[in-house]
Amino acid sequence: MNENVATHPGEPHDSAVTSRLNWLRAGVLGSNDGIVSTAGLVVGVAGATTAAGPILTAGVAGLVAGAVSMALGEYVSVSSQRDTERALLEKERGELADFPDQELDELTALYEAKGLSAPTARLVAEELTATDAFTAHADAELHIDPDDLTNPWHAAGASAIAFTVGSLLPLAAILLPPPGARVAVTFVVVVLALALTGFLSARLGGARPRRAVARLVGGGALAMAVTYGIGAMVGVAVGG
Repeated sequence: MNENVATHPGEPHDSAVTSRLNWLRAGVLGSNDGIVSTAGLVVGVAGATTAAGPILTAGVAGLVAGAVSMALGEYVSVSSQRDTERALLEKERGELADFPDQELDELTALYEAKGLSAPTARLVAEELTATDAFTAHADAELHIDPDDLTNPWHAAGASAIAFTVGSLLPLAAILLPPPGARVAVTFVVVVLALALTGFLSARLGGARPRRAVARLVGGGALAMAVTYGIGAMVGVAVGG
């Protein structure tokens, strides 16, 4: 499963650009999940048989099951996050109605903590409160945009699509070459794809690409080696 990249309560909500980068990073990681999962599955089956039918069946089944699992997990996760955001906003709305003076003092203190002088912080808090107190508190205190809550359906759809796109690569790589070259071609294609996704995810996350690429390539290569070995052993046992 991928990590959920939507902004959580308490985290900075910097800009729409940050949000788009988070979604892009989630798409890259979702594609990587599809690549590794499907590659391990089809290479394992290819270790047991050279027939295209079982490989295709296993690959498609893995693609569909993985995409559904990713979508369901993301939907549940983001739905829980959305419920939490709504609860926090409702609580803040009630506090503004019951304790407006204390909430104004709290907003002032938040802006003082950001570096404004006490008079300036008070002025900013008063002006924002006069304009839209609820939105001002939701942003400064909770770091939530009430008009832009996370959408579980969007997250689920994005995860399913990303996993499917990633899965199609090893599925094509294992089926298009002749039987004798299937595993080798798939191994090379998957390693290159993992190197690319590792580089992109590291750059988007501000991390060092070399380390991320090494982790993904090493993990993916190990997964394919293990599943191929198991498939070969099972194939020999069944054939015997």
